[in-house]
Amino acid sequence: MCLNDYFLILVHYSMYSVGGVSSRIYKERLQAEGMGTNDNAVKFLNQDYEELKRECLESGRLFEDPCFPAVPQSLGFKELAPHSSKTHGVQWIRPTELSNNPEFIVGGATRTDICQGALGDCWLLAAIASLTLNDRLLHRVVPHGQSFTDEYAGIFHFQFWQFGEWVDVVIDDRLPVKDKELMFVHSAEGNEFWSALLEKAYAKLNGSYEALSGGSTTEGFEDFTGGVAEMYELRTAPKDLPRVIAKALERGSLLGCSIDVSTHSAYYRPGDTMQHLWIHLLIFFCVCNLSVFAVTFKKLVKGHAYSVTGLREVRITSKIERLIRIRNPWGQVEWTGAWSDNSSEWNGIDPAEREEMNNHMEDGEFWMSFQEFKRQFSRLEICNLTPDALSEDSQNFWNTIKFNGTWRRGSTAGGCRNHPNTFWINPQYKITLLEEDDDPEDDEVACSFLVALMQKDRRRYRKQGQDMHTIGFTLYEVPEEFRGSQSVHLKKDFFLRQSSRARSETFINLREVSTRLKLPPGEYLIVPSTFEPGKEADFVLREEVSEEDMEDSFKKLFAQLSGEDMEISVHELRTILNRVVGKHRDLKTDGFSLESCRCMVSLMDKDGSARLGIVEFQILWNKIRKWLGIFRQFDLDKSGTMSSYEMRLAVESAGFKLNNKLHQIIVARYSDGDTIDFDNFVCCLVKLEAMFSTSFAHLILVFAKFANVSLQRLIKCVII
Repeated sequence: MCLNDYFLILVHYSMYSVGGVSSRIYKERLQAEGMGTNDNAVKFLNQDYEELKRECLESGRLFEDPCFPAVPQSLGFKELAPHSSKTHGVQWIRPTELSNNPEFIVGGATRTDICQGALGDCWLLAAIASLTLNDRLLHRVVPHGQSFTDEYAGIFHFQFWQFGEWVDVVIDDRLPVKDKELMFVHSAEGNEFWSALLEKAYAKLNGSYEALSGGSTTEGFEDFTGGVAEMYELRTAPKDLPRVIAKALERGSLLGCSIDVSTHSAYYRPGDTMQHLWIHLLIFFCVCNLSVFAVTFKKLVKGHAYSVTGLREVRITSKIERLIRIRNPWGQVEWTGAWSDNSSEWNGIDPAEREEMNNHMEDGEFWMSFQEFKRQFSRLEICNLTPDALSEDSQNFWNTIKFNGTWRRGSTAGGCRNHPNTFWINPQYKITLLEEDDDPEDDEVACSFLVALMQKDRRRYRKQGQDMHTIGFTLYEVPEEFRGSQSVHLKKDFFLRQSSRARSETFINLREVSTRLKLPPGEYLIVPSTFEPGKEADFVLREEVSEEDMEDSFKKLFAQLSGEDMEISVHELRTILNRVVGKHRDLKTDGFSLESCRCMVSLMDKDGSARLGIVEFQILWNKIRKWLGIFRQFDLDKSGTMSSYEMRLAVESAGFKLNNKLHQIIVARYSDGDTIDFDNFVCCLVKLEAMFSTSFAHLILVFAKFANVSLQRLIKCVII
């Protein structure tokens, strides 16, 4: 029986196993088949849009959503609670009753379609405004083909990224109306309703409209794209920030900015006293409570989320002025300083350019000089996009490693380092940094990466009086005795003796905290935690490496080797590896076979194309470089090959601890006589890594149990 036959049997049997392992494997199987992607989103609350719409059309009735009904409880729980003054007199009315000619989208979605209502969700609307700059991104969230004319049934749907997967949210089109006006987001057109319906779908996803009050623009950015968010404090921004913004806008990234309410920071670090803690929480409440605004004398709103929509250089007299375009989601209240709509600075540039850039409308959008922007605003947020969100010819994205975890009271909720007796019980995740930065101006040998910690579903708990936990993370270098181990969980004594190598810039009660870090190559543990012990939540931890961080030489090499399609096939991979290995005179090898190269492509191929893109190829390249180092380290007699004893040491160093029988099987399979050459060593590790991956390991265990096959025999079949 071939390996593929075994794999199919394993998947089949895994569906019938019992307990948590079964459901986890089944979910992994669905994800492997594409479930949770934007093209095959998970049905929120198991509601199928197409099926529900068909039923409504056949019955001739308009859809009424039982999962998010038109009742006061859907509005909120405190300020928008039932019987509150703000909800008195609210009616739920369909757009067909509000307008004689309702439209879903008029002339394409634009930033002026998004005007804020009586809800403090400007952070969300700023993200939606940025979304309209990129049709490809917009229609991932707002699916095509929805209207109030063709097959109208009072039902609509939208898609959002939630903690690693896309979900499809179905709603009816009954919208909250007070005094004959939409209560919340609305379009300047009056008869355009896509933005109001999008807001309703997001409210349903989070439990109520009021659950959306207060937040960070990056939260909306990530839920619309699945992207990777970064934050820049403008007072300490890097010198190349204009280039960063220009490239982000060019590749369709989403950008937002804001002004702190107070000069005090809303952030705090472990070690603050309780008095400091309460001060910080009070300040942060002021930042997020959008019913309290401070407006500057030039009409910039503090504690309010804006979106960045453009960057441009103009010539005025003999100098070049860099301008940035910003939009207030209110649809009004604009900057009145230099380069505002009616300022005299516009008289100094070419009239045609002035007409193109400045339409003199009170639409909430305005220009200002870049230097003024850095002085007036406090923070810039950028959400960089993942490969599936980019156009097919784009190569600017992020390579992501994702961990799902849980904090539970008494077992895994240990709190921050201020609590040494319990800190060690927090979940611990091992990462390996391999690829060094290629910065000629930096003598430091280090790897740049981004760590982002996100807590799940906290908005839904607001009605129970709960909110975001205060979260952060700490990194430690893995001790030498644990290097190469697949799983590491260090105990209390280690954390008492060792200092951290890095940590999140802040512990803060936002959904996500992220920090860009730079550390020497090596193995590290990330310890995510809440600020206080005993706080329960589920979380997602992501480690991100930007594709743009790849050194130019590697990109050029890939371009030369991959050809016009910019992908590496099995045959191209074989040519590359044999060419590289042939240059290492200290290695004895017969060259890589097509079979071994197919195994490598299968291990790394994430999109089912049977080819390797630049990120997939770089990850494989890094693995081979790492394995080359191990091979040389344990080729003790420097013969260019390995003995069975050397092979055992090398395999263990690579992170695989096998018993004597399995080592004998490996040597028999991959040796040529009594020695193992480099290509066979790599092929062996590829098979082992594939076999010991989480999902495959679960499948093997399930199959071994139900097929009554010994685990050793099954592994032998897979390896061979």
